Amino acid sequence: MTWVKICGMTNLEDALTAVEAGADAVGFVFYEKSPRRIGVDAAREIVAKLPQNVESVGVFAGESVARAGEIGSRVGFDALQVYPLSWNKDGAGENAPATSTLRPKKIYLAFPMAKFVGQEHAVNVDVESREGVLVALLLDSGGARQPGGTGVQFDWNQAAPAVAALSRIRNVVIAGGLTPGNVGEAIGILQPWGVDVASGVEASPGRKDPEKVRAFVNAVRALDRKTS
Repeated sequence: MTWVKICGMTNLEDALTAVEAGADAVGFVFYEKSPRRIGVDAAREIVAKLPQNVESVGVFAGESVARAGEIGSRVGFDALQVYPLSWNKDGAGENAPATSTLRPKKIYLAFPMAKFVGQEHAVNVDVESREGVLVALLLDSGGARQPGGTGVQFDWNQAAPAVAALSRIRNVVIAGGLTPGNVGEAIGILQPWGVDVASGVEASPGRKDPEKVRAFVNAVRALDRKTS
């Protein structure tokens, strides 16, 4: 079954809507330039009221992994989603995670899809021995100025070979411009392990549209049923 994360939570009502719709995870953004940014205290209050079977994920960009791990521990997150501070020539984050700085048991390492397009035969994300906490690579349409939450999709057909290559070595989550209307097409082309959405299910930045949230999860589950 496809893993579904609804990201950019700023209030309990939206988080519970995602839970009730059947999402596997909800995300909380700590990037200071994001309209979906939330504070530690507000996030902790929401996370404390979530059921244990739903992952709470702290989303960090422009922070060291040590700092992300510290905030994650204070909030009580189950996982961290980290956009590395910089990229080396092979595409891997130079501040890849280490267990000594991470209390959450799971981590999603986020990269811009542009780093891999056209390089499916030279994909190299060497993070597997960083203590075994990496769950998946998250591929987004963002860049240095705006790591995620762009609401813009990357070219799925162009990216398909690279995604297939990455999927052979890691779980892959896709993000960027997904909506209830196009998530089925994206899954059909890319065959990801999971999908992540923020702006595509919003009424306004930082506020979710309950109908869109339900429609998004239902679209993914309908496709799961067809392919099971």
